[in-house]
Amino acid sequence: MSAEATNPGPPVRRRGRPRIDLRRLGRAALLGPAQRDRLPDAIDHVAKVHRAHHPGADLDPLRRAYVLAESSHRGQMRKSGEPYITHPLAVTLILAELGAETTTLTASLLHDTVEDTDVTLDQVREEFGEEVRYLVDGVTKLEKVDYGAAAEPETFRKMLVATGNDVRVMSIKLADRLHNMRTLGVMRPEKQARIAKVTRDVLIPLAERLGVQALKSELEDLVFAILHPEEYALTRDLVSDHASRPDPLDAVAEQVRSVLREADIGAEVLVRPRHFVSVHRVRLKRGELGDAGFGRILVLVTEDADCYAVLGELHTCLTPVISEFKDFIARPKFNLYQSLHTAVVARPGGEVAEVLIRTHQMHLVAEAGVVALGNPYAPPAEGAETGAPGETADGERADPTRPGWLSRLLAWQQATPDPDAFWTSLRDDLAQDAEITVFRADGEGGAVGLPPGASCVDAAYALHGEAAHSCIGARVNGRLATLATVLGDGDTLQLLMAQDPAAGPSPDWLEYARTPAARLAITRWLAAHPEAQKAAADPASPSEHGSAPAEAGAREAGQAAPVAAVADLPGAPVRLAGCCTPVPPDAVTGFAVRGGAVTVHRTQCPAVARMTVAGRSTVGVRWRGRGDGGSADCRVTLTAEALGRPHLLADLTEAIALEGAAIVSAAVEPPHQQRVRHTYTLQLPDAAGLPALMRAMLKVPGVYDVSRAQRPATAVPRVTT
Repeated sequence: MSAEATNPGPPVRRRGRPRIDLRRLGRAALLGPAQRDRLPDAIDHVAKVHRAHHPGADLDPLRRAYVLAESSHRGQMRKSGEPYITHPLAVTLILAELGAETTTLTASLLHDTVEDTDVTLDQVREEFGEEVRYLVDGVTKLEKVDYGAAAEPETFRKMLVATGNDVRVMSIKLADRLHNMRTLGVMRPEKQARIAKVTRDVLIPLAERLGVQALKSELEDLVFAILHPEEYALTRDLVSDHASRPDPLDAVAEQVRSVLREADIGAEVLVRPRHFVSVHRVRLKRGELGDAGFGRILVLVTEDADCYAVLGELHTCLTPVISEFKDFIARPKFNLYQSLHTAVVARPGGEVAEVLIRTHQMHLVAEAGVVALGNPYAPPAEGAETGAPGETADGERADPTRPGWLSRLLAWQQATPDPDAFWTSLRDDLAQDAEITVFRADGEGGAVGLPPGASCVDAAYALHGEAAHSCIGARVNGRLATLATVLGDGDTLQLLMAQDPAAGPSPDWLEYARTPAARLAITRWLAAHPEAQKAAADPASPSEHGSAPAEAGAREAGQAAPVAAVADLPGAPVRLAGCCTPVPPDAVTGFAVRGGAVTVHRTQCPAVARMTVAGRSTVGVRWRGRGDGGSADCRVTLTAEALGRPHLLADLTEAIALEGAAIVSAAVEPPHQQRVRHTYTLQLPDAAGLPALMRAMLKVPGVYDVSRAQRPATAVPRVTT
C-alpha cells in the first residue's frame, strides 16, 4: 500500500513497543541483500522479535521474502525520502511484536510487491506456497483505472471476503494502515483527513471486532491527532503534566502486591497507562480527571481460578466499588476479550482505582486478538490426509476462527452489489461496537449475535434470511411481543411465522430494523412488491396485513334480535346493554330507562357501578328459560387480539361461521406495532356455545387472546343478509 512520510508531533509511544529504526534499515537496504543463506541485516531485528514469540520458527521464508521484496522495490522511495522497503519491514515488525506466525510475516514483507512491482501472484505461489499467495492477494488493492470511484469500497469488499476465509488478511491490512498513519505527515491536510476518516469508520472498528487492541489504540490516537487537533493537544498536555508528578497508582499497585503476597497468590501487578483517546473519553465522562484516572492497575496470573482468587482478596482487603464489577471471563466479549473488571478505593479518602484481572494468555489475546490465535490452517497430525491449506471438501476455504459477526457481514454484502450502498451499510454495521447474544427458544441453531438495540425483525432475518418475510410476531422470554420489540443480551426468542408463502414485510419494519441484512432484505422485497407500499400508504384500502381498517357486516343493525331475559316489571320491554353484551349464564342486573324499558347489564359492567353511585334503582332480571335449563339465542361482542398477517380476517370469520354464529358487525382497528384488534358482534343460536366459539377463534394462527368486549363492533358500512 502507498506509504507516506513522517508525521510531525505523533502521539506518545506506548512503552515496551520498540519501533524499527527506519534510517538504519534504509542504509541496510541500499547496500543490497546479504550473502545467500545469511539473514539480511535489515530484518535481523524482526527475526529476533519473531523468535521471542516462536523460538523454533524457520527464518528461511523471511529471508527469501525479504530478498524478493527488496529487489522488487529497489529504486522506489517513499515521500519521506526513505527506501520503500522500509515500509514492508515496519509492517512486518508490528506483526512480529504481536506474535504473528511466520506465514503472516512472510506475506507482510511481500504485501505491496504485486500491487507496486512486476511480481505476480503466480510467482508468489511458486516461491512461497498458496497460503502466502492468498494473503498477499487479499491485501492487494483494486486499480482505480478499472473501478474508478468504486475502487476503495470494492477493495474493502475484496479484503473482507478474503478475511472471511482467513482473518490474517485483515491483520496485515491493519498493520499496514498503522504504519501509514504513523507516517502521514507530508500528505496534504485534506488527504490526511480523508484517510483518517476511513481509518476511524472502517479499520478501527474492524480492529476492535478482531480483538487487536494494541493496533486499535494507536490507530485511535493517530486519528484523534488529525481529526481533532485541539482536543488532542489538550489531552497531550494533560498527560505530560501528569507524567511530571508522582503517579498515585504506583502506591495502589504496591498495596495490591502486598495483599496478594499475604494471600500467597502469585501475580504480576502493573500500572497500565491509558492511551490518549481513552484519557479523553474518561475526562468527558467524569468531567474532571483525577491522577488515578490516567491509568489502570493490571493484575496478571497463571490460571483462570487465580483471577477470582485475586478478586476475592481485593474486595476483602480494600474497599470495592461494586457497580464497577464486570465479569468478561464467564461471558467473554464478542471479540474474544476476557478479563475481570473492578474498582477499589485503596486508601482512606483516596481516589478510585480501576483494576483489570486476567491470565497471561488472556492478556496476549486482549492485545493481539486474532493474531494471537496463530495459523488457522495449521498442518494436521502426521499421517493424516492433507489437501490444499484451508480447503474443505467442496473446495472452499473456511477459516475455523471466523467470528459470527463477520459471517453475517459477508452474507449481506453478497446481496449489495452497488458500491455506494455497500460502503454506507458497512460503515453503519461497523458503527455498532458491541454485541448482544439472543438464544432460540427451541434450542436449535444455538444463539445469534446482534448489535445492541436490535429488534425481533433483525433477529428474524439473522436466523431465517428472506424466509423472515413471513414473520408475524414473536415470543421474547416466553411472552408475546411485537416485531418492534428491542432485544436484550441473553433474551430467549421464539419467532411466529405465517403459513402463507406469499406473506411479506410491512414498510413499517424499516423503522425498527437496525442491521444491514434486515434493512436490505426488506427494501428489496418492497421494491419488488410496490403494491404493498401503496396499500400501506392508503388508509382507506383494506389490507390483509392489518395495515388499514377493515370492516364487514352480516346483518342489518336494525334487525330485531330475540331477547333472552325477562324483568320483574311486568310488560316492560327488555333490551340487552350494548356496552357489555350480556349472555347466559352471566350474572345480570337491570335498570329502568326512559320509555319504561329495562336495560340488562352484566354485574361487572362499569356502567352498573356508575349508575349505582348515582342512586339509580336496580330492577331484578333473569334469563328466560333458566328454570327448565333452556337457553335462548343471544347477541355478544368479542374482541380478538392478534398479530397482523395476511388472511387473518378471512380465517377468523370462517372460524366463527363454523361454530354457527352469525356476524352482526365487525371492525378491525388500525394496527399498532404489528398488533391488530378485531371486534365482532355476533348472534349465537345458543349461549351455551359461547365458550366453544371463543376457543375456536383462539386457535386461529396469530390470535393470542379472545375476550368479551365492553362495546359492540362498529359496522361501517353494513351489508344486509
